[in-house]
This record gives sequence, structure tokens and C-alpha cells, in this order.
Amino acid sequence: MLKQAPKLPGSRASGLPGGTRLVGDCIIGAMTNPNLRGATVQPVKTHRDTRGTLFEPLNDAELSAQKNVHVVLTQPDEVRGNHVHGTAVETTTVVGPCLVRLKEAGTIRNIDVPAGEILRLTIPPGVVHAFRNTGNSAMVMVSFSTNLHDPSGADTQREQIL
Repeated sequence: MLKQAPKLPGSRASGLPGGTRLVGDCIIGAMTNPNLRGATVQPVKTHRDTRGTLFEPLNDAELSAQKNVHVVLTQPDEVRGNHVHGTAVETTTVVGPCLVRLKEAGTIRNIDVPAGEILRLTIPPGVVHAFRNTGNSAMVMVSFSTNLHDPSGADTQREQIL
């Protein structure tokens, strides 16, 4: 489950581990426990220059566990997701601006990804997820799944949360 951000003045959290910060109502930082049952949100290391931005959504070890990858371009104000997986772990990297909504154990969490920021979400089975493009141009997402793509959608159940 995403950790609820402490209610602190000015949205600055003291006592957070190094490299962690607040985004919306979530604490963002390096995943310290890869077996964590809930969704995790991490910043993505980027390399930027005058040509643009480069990032690697997964490292070598993480890549070897994946069985599917897809790149999603979403038009302004459109929504992707609104579903939950029964067995797949989905790792999605999103380039903001975007509103991410997660539903875990009946609790809704919103994450506003600012323009140009890149976040990676690791979404375990049972977590409903949706992504809305809040910008004026196509939003980019790169998603990996631990399951092979199944055109029948047997592992995916629709649930509209956004």
C-alpha cells in the first residue's frame, strides 16, 4: 500500500529517508522492499540535454522477470487503465503531466505527476489503477508485465476509478 504522506506544513517532510519526497498524498522514494504487497512509486533517473530526455524504466535484473512490454501514447484528457490484474505485476513508467489513481484495499490514492517528471509505479495484483493525461500533448507510458499478453484479457478485470 502506498504510504500516506504526513500532514506537515508546506508539504515538506522531515525524517523521511534520503532521496524520498512528497508528491501529492504519497511518499516517493526508492523501493526498500521488493516484496512489498502494495503499489510502490519511485522517481526515475533521467539524463537530460538539449536533445531531450533518456531514461531506463527497468534495470537488467528487473527486465529479466518481464514477459510483456508496451508503450502507450495517450491523448490529452483521455484515461488509460481503469482495471486490475489478478496475477500480473505491472511496472509502469509515466512521463507527466498525469493524474495517477490507485485503489488498494478500498482506499483511493491520487498522484499528480508534474509536467516533465518521470515516475515508475510497481503495481501488484489486486491494485486497481488508472492514468489521465492532464497535459496538452500526448502522454507517454512504458509498461511491463510479468504475464504474457492475453488478447482475451483473462487476467484483467475492468473497474472504473477515474
